[in-house]
Amino acid sequence: MPVYHRTVARKLADVAEHLGVSQATVSRALNGKPGISDATRAAVLTALDVLGYERPAKLRGETARLVGVVLPDMQNPIYASFAEAVAGALAKRGITAVLCPRTVDGVNEADFVELLIEQQVSGVLFASGLYQYATASKGHYALLRARSLPTVLINAAVPGFDVPSVCTDEEHAVGQAYSHLTHLGHRRIGAVLGPREHMPSARKLAAYRALGGSPELVAHAGFTIEEGHSGALPLIAAGATGVICGNDVLAMGAVRAAKAWPRGPAGSVGCRLRRLRADGLHRSAADHCPAAHRGDGACGRRPVAAADRRRGGADRRDAL
Repeated sequence: MPVYHRTVARKLADVAEHLGVSQATVSRALNGKPGISDATRAAVLTALDVLGYERPAKLRGETARLVGVVLPDMQNPIYASFAEAVAGALAKRGITAVLCPRTVDGVNEADFVELLIEQQVSGVLFASGLYQYATASKGHYALLRARSLPTVLINAAVPGFDVPSVCTDEEHAVGQAYSHLTHLGHRRIGAVLGPREHMPSARKLAAYRALGGSPELVAHAGFTIEEGHSGALPLIAAGATGVICGNDVLAMGAVRAAKAWPRGPAGSVGCRLRRLRADGLHRSAADHCPAAHRGDGACGRRPVAAADRRRGGADRRDAL
């Protein structure tokens, strides 16, 4: 058998095995024969991309090589940096990133998934998606799996949804934060975390409690500056001198709370409160805090530019 025909036969066999269909189905899809659904044809083209095969010349113009990048709302600047790093890494591989930032009153995550499928993307990457919430609907992830569309999850995993995920080692990260603050002499250490149903926050809370953290010094808040502010206030009132924040935005709110706290005999709380935050936040909130000027804070750095070089596991420097 000539080399060309052996190559084609291997391609058909590999794609058929990947999708769990017959080689005849793959051949009909690639040759535009009738009797093949649009979904099957799209799955075959995606499988070619995933397995590293070139699409037939007549099909290359139908769709570009696209990868959807579904992001939370962009109030947290870490996601802008993340999007830039991912888009750059994909571009080097000849792939175009389709950025899909969610908004409160805009297109939701499930709608984005439907739109990306219609565009015949070659894969989807989710950063801090609904899969992080125990009570959220996850039907659109099952839709991706049913179509054998490559998917990667950042910061959490969906039980029963066997796809690659890159997650923070929450226990180790909180342990580093707590150890840092106790080394500085703090004993009243609080935590401003995300909502109770947010699984990464639940893991942080479990680690905090295992280290002896006080239940009365824990606040749950939505990931906004305003809620970080309102969550930190009662902790400061209860005597917390160090606060571990769930992300950059919550830390910004905590800094504002410290700055706004009334002065006492020992000076403003802003001068004595230490907080452990994520790197990469806008500095405007912290720059007005005396604690920030004195270096009275610390961070766990999330090196997003290197994320594309990892294949999984935990980043031990990830943001708290």
